[in-house]
Amino acid sequence: MSDIGIGSGSTTTSNTTDARQTRTAGGTRGTTTIADGVVATIAGIAIRETDGVRAVGKGAAKALGAVKNRMPGSTDPGHGVKVERDEETVSVGVDVEVEYGVLIHELADDIRSRVIDAVETMTGLDVTAIDVNVFDVHVPEDTADTDDTDGTDGTDTGAAGGAGAGQGTRAV
Repeated sequence: MSDIGIGSGSTTTSNTTDARQTRTAGGTRGTTTIADGVVATIAGIAIRETDGVRAVGKGAAKALGAVKNRMPGSTDPGHGVKVERDEETVSVGVDVEVEYGVLIHELADDIRSRVIDAVETMTGLDVTAIDVNVFDVHVPEDTADTDDTDGTDGTDTGAAGGAGAGQGTRAV
């Protein structure tokens, strides 16, 4: 445990099993505990508000988040965000799926800027790293090419009235 003087109060941080920070202001006025989940929520909201981010989290976490976000009152903005803390700093890791066409290096910089600003402003913690792992690119489907309702491409090469009539053969 370490004590760090800040103005008239002091800050005490501890590395407990749930990695909470305890902040004491004004001596005996009480404590404020900021859990990792709170930091993950703040970071998750900042990430999801970034233009070009399609989804946060991957694999089972992404699927679970998609299901949870469809249920009223059960959204988890911290879903897919990993938080690691030591006594005075925090680092954040996130897996994102991006929209096709975005400049990924600029998107990663934007994510870092937003997360650092939000977490440091709201918690007072120093953010040392934001690790952004782009695991997929979402390519929108072109519905004009898939507008075939009968399962064929509309090209019938069978001879009208001849032996091939009605067989629905297609040119390949």
